[in-house]
Amino acid sequence: MHLDELKPLEAFLTGDFRQIEPRLQSLDKHLLLRTYLDGYELSELDTKIWQTLRGNRAAVSFIKRGSLANLARWFQFIEDNYPEIQTELLAKDAAAKAKVAAASKAGGNYALALQDTEKGVVTRFLPEPSGYLHIGHAKAALLSWYFAKTYNGKLLLRLDDTNPSKEKEEFQDAIIEDLALMGITPDSVSHTSDYFDYLHDICVRLITEGLAYADDTPQEQMREERWNGIKSKRRDRTVEENLAMFEEMKKGTEIGLQHCIRAKTSIDDKNKAMRDCVIYRCNVDTPHHRTGTKFKVYPTYDLAAPVIDSLEGVTHALRSTEYTDRNPLYQWFLDALKLRQVHMWDFSRMNFIRTFLSKRKLAKLVDTGRVWGWDDPRMPTIRGVRRRGMTIPALREFILKQGPSRNIVTMDWTSFWASNKKEIDPIAPRHTAILKKDAVKVSVTGAEAPAEPFTADKPKHPKNKDVGTKKVAFASELLLDQVDAKSFKEGEEITLMAWGNAIVREIASGDSIPSLVCELNLKGDVKSTEKKVTWLASKGQKLIPAELWDFDYLITKDQLQEEDNLEDFLTPVTSFEDDAWCDEATAELKKDDIIQLERRGYYRVDKGLNDWKDGEEGEKGKRLVLFAIPTGKTGTK
Repeated sequence: MHLDELKPLEAFLTGDFRQIEPRLQSLDKHLLLRTYLDGYELSELDTKIWQTLRGNRAAVSFIKRGSLANLARWFQFIEDNYPEIQTELLAKDAAAKAKVAAASKAGGNYALALQDTEKGVVTRFLPEPSGYLHIGHAKAALLSWYFAKTYNGKLLLRLDDTNPSKEKEEFQDAIIEDLALMGITPDSVSHTSDYFDYLHDICVRLITEGLAYADDTPQEQMREERWNGIKSKRRDRTVEENLAMFEEMKKGTEIGLQHCIRAKTSIDDKNKAMRDCVIYRCNVDTPHHRTGTKFKVYPTYDLAAPVIDSLEGVTHALRSTEYTDRNPLYQWFLDALKLRQVHMWDFSRMNFIRTFLSKRKLAKLVDTGRVWGWDDPRMPTIRGVRRRGMTIPALREFILKQGPSRNIVTMDWTSFWASNKKEIDPIAPRHTAILKKDAVKVSVTGAEAPAEPFTADKPKHPKNKDVGTKKVAFASELLLDQVDAKSFKEGEEITLMAWGNAIVREIASGDSIPSLVCELNLKGDVKSTEKKVTWLASKGQKLIPAELWDFDYLITKDQLQEEDNLEDFLTPVTSFEDDAWCDEATAELKKDDIIQLERRGYYRVDKGLNDWKDGEEGEKGKRLVLFAIPTGKTGTK
């Protein structure tokens, strides 16, 4: 290795170990008969390369094992004799630790020691507009945003629109809206399609330099050959033949449609992702939602991601561990095309039991009518969990607490929803609902029973006066829940919540209790009663009709495997609805309000009385539509 080859090495010694091992071997060979990398005393080159290696924990661990004896000797010699060059490095480490301290306290380990942060940090979020964002995307977006802001850098949003068969403008707009909902505003927005002409020229360059070829091997055969490390019969085509076939692809001719372009990376690499991946393929059936019919060939993610990341100035590409095997491929394109280097970091995606995040499978549920849409409260999309009642502050906190760890775990939904309960419990107004099918009529008697209905102001929240007050109706005719009535015994003293005690005097017989008579006893001690029940005055207020919805998991299996047939594991019934009466104060509720129905749980308002359009309400008329919000105590989503 010559001196002019050593100088750019510093930039290439900051990736993961698999990427830098060949360069460490080159350094070891260069140091065979040398004490210093350049000359006979400590040089700027020695300092920079030692500091770069010292900042890479994987490299330090490998060097100190001693298998590269010359490099290990040089590294230890510099460390022992030149402590002054470690001062700057220690200062950088201290600054990085200070920046991540707050996040680490929140629960996640953010001490990534991102490389070259002093040169600036530019991260990116790279979703494909082929569906709505799900909670896995939310983690990728929030982590990329977090590190950009931590290092006073920039976050780029690039919509990876390279497959017109799956992508829609609807999805593109929804992604931008959902990011804004989460408080993420990218510093710039672009599309891979903005660079189609540039990527075309890159493909021509790869072909011309003998690094790519046109292949018409049938798809199944190609898959089998890649799996078994078998060379394609088209791999040794001439540059002229490959360029000619690429022209046929661009025209969408019969012979062109039979071809794709593959990078000439490796035939039999142990990492199967490195085996001559497809980088361009034809699509003449569907116009692109932005470029129309201008193009008949489109780049794949494997080519577009590293090329455009480098071109747009991305410094740190954070992506989930499903891409780990593709990292060497990403690096191959940067090296082969001599592009500006990009640092990579993998983090584990969020996995939950009885949930799948495949957009293809989720789209199937939408397209077949199994769910109401991408924002269905059973869907693991951002809009789905929001419609179910997850608040944005709780969602952000939960995801950031997971941190950028690579450890892959499958979580129960319990902690997810428990974090939301902490957010909503202190501020959710309290209301009352009685199921229509189970309503029991109660006659209130006694000297303290009201002769006429009346209302009184009561706090909406027992511990938070800032939530405000509501009008509560009191009358001698009430409604109780059947389940409560069945638990009563004649002569038993009970507590009517927010009113006082009453003694059960009569219980009408029957499998389903139709009515009760209770004698009001407001002097009774509420602490002495075993049963405290909710109730509604059936006079003195207008009862508000409501639909109470609850939901189950979409699938019956904890972890759905790629080979599993989705239809075999779909839960037969996943939505449950009861009609109820609610107190009159709920008439003021509007869409997205979150309330607690006493003794039933938390609910999000999907539709308030005033959210209905004329003629939309159907036979039931205008009514509240309430979705139950899990609290983390149950096993349901």
